[in-house]
Amino acid sequence: MNSLREGGSSRGDPDGGNVMQATLLDHDETETTGPPGQPVTADEWAAHLATATPGPQTAAMLALLEREQLSTTGRIDALKAWERHVAWIQAQQVGLLADVEADALDATPNEVGWADYDWDFACEDVACALKLSGNTAAERLAVATALEGRFPTTVSLLERGEICYLQAKAVTEVTGTLDPEAAARVEAMVVPKMPGQSVGQTRRSLSRAVLKADPQGAERRHRRRREDRMIWHRATEDGMATWTAFLPTPQAAQLDAAVDAHAATFGDDGRTLNQKRVDALYDLVVNRPAGTEAPTGGSTPSGRSAAVVQVTVSLDTLIGVDEEPGVLKGYGPVSATAAREVAFAPGTVWRRLITHPKTGLLIKTDPTTYRPTAEVERHVIARDGRCAFPSCQMPAHRCDLDHIQPFNHHNPAAGGATDPENLMPLCRRHHLLKHRTPWQTERDTTTGEVHWRAPTGHTYTNPPHTPTT
Repeated sequence: MNSLREGGSSRGDPDGGNVMQATLLDHDETETTGPPGQPVTADEWAAHLATATPGPQTAAMLALLEREQLSTTGRIDALKAWERHVAWIQAQQVGLLADVEADALDATPNEVGWADYDWDFACEDVACALKLSGNTAAERLAVATALEGRFPTTVSLLERGEICYLQAKAVTEVTGTLDPEAAARVEAMVVPKMPGQSVGQTRRSLSRAVLKADPQGAERRHRRRREDRMIWHRATEDGMATWTAFLPTPQAAQLDAAVDAHAATFGDDGRTLNQKRVDALYDLVVNRPAGTEAPTGGSTPSGRSAAVVQVTVSLDTLIGVDEEPGVLKGYGPVSATAAREVAFAPGTVWRRLITHPKTGLLIKTDPTTYRPTAEVERHVIARDGRCAFPSCQMPAHRCDLDHIQPFNHHNPAAGGATDPENLMPLCRRHHLLKHRTPWQTERDTTTGEVHWRAPTGHTYTNPPHTPTT
């Protein structure tokens, strides 16, 4: 087994602490001596490397993370350590890819023999070297060039292992149509949050920041993209196919709501929710349930629930005083114009949601029964938006509402009240995880953060989803 031994002088690591110069040795056992405070066991090294800024010296120490010597807690720390170094390595690749693209653009015909062509062949070089498809190689080059040229702060976060490559990639994709100044404003708004976010949360933050940084431009881009709406399909294995529509988000939200409402009329016949939703879509498009009038009509088929589309928007935006983005349930940030389009659609029902002026969190109501009232249920779903487990993207309206402090059926006044402060949406998987495993959770009623503690002792935080973010 490889181990590390102190050798020569100590060097300062990028965190400001001292890391001993490391030399790989072919020994069967790891050295167990070192200065006071120096990690010794594999678990201690894993914990240290899980938070250390990655670089060549810390990468050499990854050899100490022998799988068979790690406890379960140590393995989680080791995964974090490796992931930070993967990000560091990918940051180095970003720089190299950007250089390759620049070399190709700067090359003269005499150097590479491309006099008869109007494009460079960097994509082919990268595709062959990394065994990628041409499209994937082109995407990697485009992302690297954008990161190096427009987003140095994001590259720095990636190099320090504080974000992952997919987050950095999202920065380039979501801002791809912005001018450099607007893109820089978006990066400045989002980078402070990114180290604590999942990829999906980063994308939502970016989408909202784009709308805030350039609301007029967002409208122009949306009008152009509306022209690209289309439907397509492709065959997959085992006689199945994927059917896809590219359309404006308000239409997509209305389509989703109509499908959910029709699927809810199906009985408990053994089909899963996803199966019912597919069947409902087919039924609505192909068979059109009896009693449905033409699109210009206003009747609702007998037995079908009303479709509900929820948009959260400030009053000032609603009346046109400002252009702050709204939030379309299930889709995330939308422009002020799109929010008003949904809010003023025929048949719209408005429900007032009162938010705290500083935190943006919804102000609580206080029902006392075990089962949440419709008002409380709407409140929690609107407040949290998604499952409260970190990184889970299940929409709140498809989750269970779980009591954080268990409801006391014998003496409800003793605790576990059914109010928004003691409720959170959990998808069925994470609901079962909370109640049937040693995972523990608590919600900070001041910040809206939900803190989870894993059986290994690691803690994770799910940030609040305020109605306007």
